[in-house]
Amino acid sequence: MDLSANFRMLALYNQRMNQQLISVCEKLSYEQLHQDTHSFFPSVMAHWNHILFGDLIMLQRLVMNRLADVDPALLKELPQALSVNDEYVSTLDELKPLRALVDSLYIQMTKAFSTEDCLKIVRYTTTEGQAIERTLGEFCQHIFNHQTHHRGQLTCILSQFGIDFGCTDLPVIVPEGASAK
Repeated sequence: MDLSANFRMLALYNQRMNQQLISVCEKLSYEQLHQDTHSFFPSVMAHWNHILFGDLIMLQRLVMNRLADVDPALLKELPQALSVNDEYVSTLDELKPLRALVDSLYIQMTKAFSTEDCLKIVRYTTTEGQAIERTLGEFCQHIFNHQTHHRGQLTCILSQFGIDFGCTDLPVIVPEGASAK
């Protein structure tokens, strides 16, 4: 089984779902985007910021472990992830280019991974100070599961607003499956 192909597929899924849900969120008013929803994170925008936090901190960890080759100039364009409650953007217009950049980096990165790379070790310390060692494959599963988990919370909020967010099924969103190039 080619694990790297599966991660490319998940990177595409995340990109396409992020685009789909950002487009759906454009139906919300500024007030709705920032309204306290009494959910895991207080608002729609807080959820988007947390998803970004997860992607940014994971990317930082991959770069520090020399498992992701990202142009240093491009890295300087990205905000530093420090805390789970970091706020990077306050509007969808600010979110769209940053989200697109991060998603494209994950797609490029996963295209470069081989099955052998997926067995390499990622070492990092969590924001709570816990030392962790995982294979790159396990680490990638966490990256993509983290986004999916919090987008699930976001779709619940959108449902409560009466907004149809569309299909979220992997085979529909990435019909080309793991053969995606």
